[in-house]
Amino acid sequence: MSIFEALMLVCFGASWPFAVVKTYRTKNVKGKSSLFLSLVILGYLFGIVHKILYNFDYVIFLYVFNCLMVLLDLILYFKYKKLEDGLNLQDNKQIN
Repeated sequence: MSIFEALMLVCFGASWPFAVVKTYRTKNVKGKSSLFLSLVILGYLFGIVHKILYNFDYVIFLYVFNCLMVLLDLILYFKYKKLEDGLNLQDNKQIN
């Protein structure tokens, strides 16, 4: 384990919950990208696989935590994106 790897994961780990809470509170996904979130999850999964196969240590729990936070944000993204799309459809019907 590298101290820099752990610090990087701690910093990201501190940031993702704020993003999840913001999405949950505002129910707004503008500025978010499902592709970006999916790629971040994929990156964390590759990190987890590397830790399991080549260099197992307790930092793996930070990878798992971060991956779960981003997964939760992605789930909220699809939930609120569907709601936004439904509201936009209703607004367009009322205008016409």
